[in-house]
Amino acid sequence: MKREIEKVRNIGISAHIDAGKTTLTERILFYTRRIHAIHDVKGKDGVGATMDFMELEKERGITITSAATYCEWKNHEINIIDTPGHVDFTIEVERALRVLDGGVLVLCSVGGVQSQSITVDRQMARYNVPCIAFVNKCDRSGANPLKVVDQLREKLNHNAVALQIPIGLENDFQGVVDLISMKAIYFDGPQGEELRVEEIPDGLRDEAEAKREELIDAASMFSDELMEAALEGEVTEELLIDAVRRGTLTRGITPVLMGSAYKNKGVQPLLDAVNYYLPNPKEVENRALDMDKDEAEVVLEPDPEKPLVALAFKLEEGRYGQLTYIRVYQGTLSKGDTIVNSRTGNKVKVGRVVRMHANQMEDIQAIPAGYIGALFGIDCASGDTFCSPDVRYTMTSMHVPEPVISLAIVPADSKAQVNMSKALQRFTKEDPTFRAYVDHETGDTIISGMGELHLDVYIERMRREYNADVTTGMPQVAYRETITQHADFDYTHKKQTGGAGQYGRVAGYVEPCPDEEFVFESQIVGGAIPTEFIPSCEKGFRQAIEKGGLLGFPVTGVKVVINDGAAHSVDSSDMAFQVAARDAFKQIYMKAKPVILEPIMKVAVETPSEFQGAVMGSLNQRRGIILGTQDEGDMCVIEAEVPLSEMFGYSTVLRSSTQGKAQFTMEFSTYKQVPKNIADELVKKAQEDKKKAA
Repeated sequence: MKREIEKVRNIGISAHIDAGKTTLTERILFYTRRIHAIHDVKGKDGVGATMDFMELEKERGITITSAATYCEWKNHEINIIDTPGHVDFTIEVERALRVLDGGVLVLCSVGGVQSQSITVDRQMARYNVPCIAFVNKCDRSGANPLKVVDQLREKLNHNAVALQIPIGLENDFQGVVDLISMKAIYFDGPQGEELRVEEIPDGLRDEAEAKREELIDAASMFSDELMEAALEGEVTEELLIDAVRRGTLTRGITPVLMGSAYKNKGVQPLLDAVNYYLPNPKEVENRALDMDKDEAEVVLEPDPEKPLVALAFKLEEGRYGQLTYIRVYQGTLSKGDTIVNSRTGNKVKVGRVVRMHANQMEDIQAIPAGYIGALFGIDCASGDTFCSPDVRYTMTSMHVPEPVISLAIVPADSKAQVNMSKALQRFTKEDPTFRAYVDHETGDTIISGMGELHLDVYIERMRREYNADVTTGMPQVAYRETITQHADFDYTHKKQTGGAGQYGRVAGYVEPCPDEEFVFESQIVGGAIPTEFIPSCEKGFRQAIEKGGLLGFPVTGVKVVINDGAAHSVDSSDMAFQVAARDAFKQIYMKAKPVILEPIMKVAVETPSEFQGAVMGSLNQRRGIILGTQDEGDMCVIEAEVPLSEMFGYSTVLRSSTQGKAQFTMEFSTYKQVPKNIADELVKKAQEDKKKAA
């Protein structure tokens, strides 16, 4: 480490699924001499890309966890985090962007700005991360990088400016014209490592000059010197680079570069652009809250001599214990230091400090301000701040989206049960969007996450990494039962065995009471049931409504009135009246015409207006009642009430019917009666399950 902070870049590579992030990172590592051979994401050689080091990632050809690495390019040190593209792993992108200074937004030259590009862009805006765009896959049929530049302006409202234009496209893609130096760049050699710089081909000169004018116009808004030079016709490369850099740092300009990472074209100019245009740690303002001064804001300085402030942004359980990824904002984190976790107040001694290269590590002595590294054997949560003992600062927390889907998981045996609970403990600690809890009504272990793929991956990891054999089921819906009409009861409980017997008679009626869960009323006169046994009767009825006779779910909305009864001077007891009340309720439950109630959820779907019809159709199919719609610009919010039992798997259906652009939230609203045909099916299934259990 040379430790020149002006020459440090912390960047994230993020994009929609399959835009080529991991392939691009692989090429960057090759050209910066960090790796000596290129491997493909879906590698036929069985090696797979460096950054996708998990077995599951290699098999599925997708990125699941963000991986960190570092490299050097032209005397600059670049720390890179390769992030996933699937919306299910949004938290990985979120926490990477929380600690990075700049971003590379990769776009496919055929697909353009896709749904996840929009999500990633929102995340970059949330943390105010300056970015450059790289239009990848210019060698594919249908490639149109200049159309993607227009989409960046229209769909993402970026002031997108092309710094290059392609030489040829699709199969003829040969290289790029650099609009700053006005030279053509070709990528020769078996792996594109030799750059050949020539004059611009004749057929492209007019287009290049027109595009350069656009670039100068956009950049001159950020530099008076460039504006004057443009008027006098004396624009130099240095002036242009400086103006584009100023615009990029304020998110006023998004420079766009082009290439094909898979065909090894355009990657080196992208690395130059990272050095030229993205900020070093000194140019980014990071703030912390001073806990000793009533959470007053403090601006942090990337000065290695000042008190330490560092953020633990990601946890991973490794073979040797917990690995904590950390970004140092101020001060220096050295081996042997004592640091304080500002959330818990616990002091920790730093044992081992490492730099990460995917899943390989390199031991180092210290992580200075502005760098990203990792610590071993430190117990903390994702998002904790570490400080020197003499200050109590905390970094602001990151945005954690709420889970949208749940599954019930059942371990195969007691060994799997132990392993499953170990896995759940680790996963919930590592990933704030993954939750696990036991449903006290059904006894199921329920896991919740950001999508079906998200939960799929965790279940697969439980099996592989923890040898926990689990099966998944539909989460059981918490139904309720209620009665719909008045019914009279008169029940005598008699039990005579040697010694004292049991005797109790209760009489009265039950009736529906929709506004209350349970109401008990005694109209006993003349001591037909002694006063001391009345509470026992109530207790018996309360026990009876815990399990209804249809599905075995709790009964709600019932009023019980007792108006007569009898007691025995010797055989009556608390227990006898409890049993009498419980059995009386069971005996007349069916006469009171019970029905099943189901939980109804209030669902709000936010979708682009063009998919409004499809979304409303999908809600109607799920027995939903549309409550209303409202337009918000080009987005539309649809509110509906839908039974919870119909909402399983909805996130996948919604994504496929709206190209992944819609999202929904749901919360419990009320209980309503289940339609008769569905109620009959539920009762039939409950009876079958009972027979199997017996």
